[in-house]
Amino acid sequence: MPDCLLLLGANLGRRRENLRRALLRLGGLRGGEVLARSRVYDTAPVGPSRRRFLNLAVRYRTALPPMGLLVELKRLEALAGRRPGRRWAARPLDIDILDYAGRRLQSRWLSLPHPGAARRAFVLAPVCDIAPGWRPAGRATAARLLRRLAPSPQEVRPRP
Repeated sequence: MPDCLLLLGANLGRRRENLRRALLRLGGLRGGEVLARSRVYDTAPVGPSRRRFLNLAVRYRTALPPMGLLVELKRLEALAGRRPGRRWAARPLDIDILDYAGRRLQSRWLSLPHPGAARRAFVLAPVCDIAPGWRPAGRATAARLLRRLAPSPQEVRPRP
């Protein structure tokens, strides 16, 4: 079964509880297993939202193909109360597939590896906890990319 990297985020409602429930639900998906998870990070929002996020990265094993996994992740987001809306709006849960067993995929609904991951400290910091050698899109490692970005503590900080 393929291993994936996922990023979970929440900036609306009971953020930590939303992430905890999502982790439990991920483990309950057909053929799904959480292999590792990062610390929780408090991160600055991207886009128009002013609400800070809690983010964490997950190494995940799944029996589902990429599009099947995406459908299930969207279902988990809806269970957490997420409704379709404008890009970068506040949301109780967001789950992105960062990498799916190193596959490359470009479709209207899913791009693999995640196209923005290499430029976002809020993605790279949690990923470095569990997969510092991951190379988004064949670039430098996640650890090296994060050092280059050098995020400030106001931008990305671990939560106790």
